[in-house]
Amino acid sequence: MRLNRILLSTALVVVALVVQVTVLARLHLPGAVPDPLLLVVVGLALVHGHTNGAVIGFAAGLLADLAPPADHATGRYALVLSVIGYLVGLARPETGKLRSATVPMLVVVAAAVGSTLLYAGVGSLVGDTAARNVGLTSLVFTAALYDLLLAPFVVPLVMAMARRVQNDPLTADGPSTMGGSRTSRVSSQRTGMRTGMRTGLRRPRVKGVKRL
Repeated sequence: MRLNRILLSTALVVVALVVQVTVLARLHLPGAVPDPLLLVVVGLALVHGHTNGAVIGFAAGLLADLAPPADHATGRYALVLSVIGYLVGLARPETGKLRSATVPMLVVVAAAVGSTLLYAGVGSLVGDTAARNVGLTSLVFTAALYDLLLAPFVVPLVMAMARRVQNDPLTADGPSTMGGSRTSRVSSQRTGMRTGMRTGLRRPRVKGVKRL
């Protein structure tokens, strides 16, 4: 990943986590808590692909595991978001552009449901039965609902910013690209000079007069 991509991904992840912990978690909504961090991972994975999506998801989840008031085992949410980032990245089109807004919304619903089930499944392996006490069905439903309502305000913005950084010529293959363009300019100038010299050396033809 390029430096600009890393800086943008880090900034988006930190902002989403701060909003989630300081604002959304304190609303005390029924069921699950809206998860803008998941939406950021989804948006970045749809632009950068499955490998970068897994890396971003792991880093975002680990940061969420360490941020207070986390009360679960460290690495649990990192594993969840890493898997989600990888799977969402597989849905990235080859052109990098989505033709409709339906696909991101379906991906968001699938990611919300999958992350909730995976988080509860990992929790059951380590002895955390909080999801069962609250009700897994209500958690899945509210997580999908909240994230779907929040997605139109988060995912398109994240994807637009990621594409802008990705299409920045400074983040492309910097020195090699510049060197290649410079070489092509030099070669075109030499070709033009040779063509001009050949044209100048040719004797002009006069219409109607036979040349010896």
